[in-house]
Amino acid sequence: MTAGMVLRRLGAGFLVLWLVSVLTFLLVQLTPGDPAELIAGENATVEDVARIREQLGLNAPVVEQYLRWCADLLRGDLGDSLFTGRSVTETIAQAAPATLSITGLAIVIAVVVGVSAGLLAGLRQGTWVDRAVSTAATLGIAMPSFWVAMLLISAFALSNPWLPATGYTPLAEGFWPWLSHLILPATALGLATAAELARHTRGCVADVLVRPYIRTARARGASGFWLIRRHLLRNAAIPVVTVLGLQAGRLLGGSIVVEVVAGITGLGTTAINAVLQRDYPMIQGYVLFSAVIVVVVNLAVDLTYGWINPKVRVA
Repeated sequence: MTAGMVLRRLGAGFLVLWLVSVLTFLLVQLTPGDPAELIAGENATVEDVARIREQLGLNAPVVEQYLRWCADLLRGDLGDSLFTGRSVTETIAQAAPATLSITGLAIVIAVVVGVSAGLLAGLRQGTWVDRAVSTAATLGIAMPSFWVAMLLISAFALSNPWLPATGYTPLAEGFWPWLSHLILPATALGLATAAELARHTRGCVADVLVRPYIRTARARGASGFWLIRRHLLRNAAIPVVTVLGLQAGRLLGGSIVVEVVAGITGLGTTAINAVLQRDYPMIQGYVLFSAVIVVVVNLAVDLTYGWINPKVRVA
């Protein structure tokens, strides 16, 4: 992929982030409820609520509030929480490692399990292996992640102290303590994506196997691992990478439920509290951070296309 293509993708990404910021700001303003009333409390007078609104700048026109927020954003300041008074940037930086760790490990589990199962089913079409993978994939898509998380905790965490049921340990405190707290929630979160990848991988492999260049390669003596690596995986990978890129945003959003079940204080818990409290700066910061992650993932997917298939680079 050329530098010009990367710059165009980056430009499109910045445009998406700007649109997300506008829509998020407007939707938050339209949300029922007044944060000033929540801060003031039940016994507050009208004068108290008005004073708090003035202090928070909520009486200014919406356009003025947005421009002021954008000006702070360009300086790297997402504002302060209306309730805790802490910097939104600091709060997100503290909560993000847990959520990104769960999401990252869930992606690894989904790729390893889903692609392996789909490849096996595609190579064994019509056999019991194919039927078993298809059935497991259907179940994996149908089962809610929070229910899977509770099952895994009941089955493994209660009888095995080396897999904690709740909590999160930062990576700085040790690799195994960090990983042991992530295995169950990440597995619960990644199984549905693994099922999706298995189904798409199976379909892509089945489609590629009937292509003329596969028959030609077999006629020339290519078989086994060489045929799979050289001809099969590269041509079947692009649709699978596309699905994985689309699922990345879903995994980031789905981590909210898993965090609650596993008792992990991450971005999900922070976002829920912000919505319940009408904490406008925190909501806007969370949505914008999530949008940045999705844009980065999509850019990585585009770059992966060019690495997998040289024809994409030429196009």
